[in-house]
Amino acid sequence: MDTTDTEETVTESGSGWAELTKDCLINILGRLTLEHRCSGPMLVCKPWLQVCKDPCLNSAFDLEPLFDLERPFESEGWWTPEFERRIDSMLRSVVHWSAGSLKQIRTRHCSDQSLSHVAQRCPNLEVLSIKSCPNVTDSSMADIAVRCPMIRELDISYCHEVSHESLVLIGRNCPNLKVLKRNMLNWLDPSEYTGVVPDEYLKTCPQDGNSEAAAIGKSMPNLEHLELRFSKVSAKGFTLIPVGCPNLEYLDLFGCVNLTSRDIENTTSNLKNLKEIKKPNFYIPRSVFHYSERYGHWRLYDERFQTDVFRI
Repeated sequence: MDTTDTEETVTESGSGWAELTKDCLINILGRLTLEHRCSGPMLVCKPWLQVCKDPCLNSAFDLEPLFDLERPFESEGWWTPEFERRIDSMLRSVVHWSAGSLKQIRTRHCSDQSLSHVAQRCPNLEVLSIKSCPNVTDSSMADIAVRCPMIRELDISYCHEVSHESLVLIGRNCPNLKVLKRNMLNWLDPSEYTGVVPDEYLKTCPQDGNSEAAAIGKSMPNLEHLELRFSKVSAKGFTLIPVGCPNLEYLDLFGCVNLTSRDIENTTSNLKNLKEIKKPNFYIPRSVFHYSERYGHWRLYDERFQTDVFRI
């Protein structure tokens, strides 16, 4: 049977794409990513556009697959006001289409305005991942904390304008919080971001690692997964986390050079559920890599003096 015969058969049986029921279209289009729906099916015809706006297809706003395609760490164009406006526009549209059913948001480079809009319209939000958002502040995070008490996973990595005050509010108002990711940019070797992340933003990397540790330890008792890469937390601040978060199963301290192996072992010894921990000595700054490789004695230095990288 040639192509013409096939087309005639489909037309005669009334089972062409245009004749698919709404339930069938939802089943099919629901298998596509948000990016693919917006760039394809939404442009086909009005009925398909309306199906793409159905609340059941908009319970998640996930752009991470798109961001993960880029190498290196980020793209310079993502840090522009124009790109932020595009992300905000997409997020507000999905919030509207979801009719309050939006439960997951995974994106980057959104703003305070769009997050406050989320807080007002999405009371059932459970996952909020907003890495690398230079214009997200404590203001919108306070709205999220008060209006979205169902949050169980929060990623505010590389959001320099979000402080420990937001962590306190989230902890107090979101008792279901199990996962917190508060990773920082690599301030030990910022050269990897040169030409991508604006220099002025790199200089605003939060310094209050101990304040954040205190907020986590005192307000997030049900936490199971915690990431604090390149945090400037010290041994004194870190002791508050295992005491206040006894259910921790995963702990990532990669790049936390103010903590020694001994600090970590002594402080986490009572965490009965801890299954995996990433220690600071997994990281060696690129700026000293060739030197350490040549002379081969930094590992011995760490073992003898219980330091993890160089004390800075």
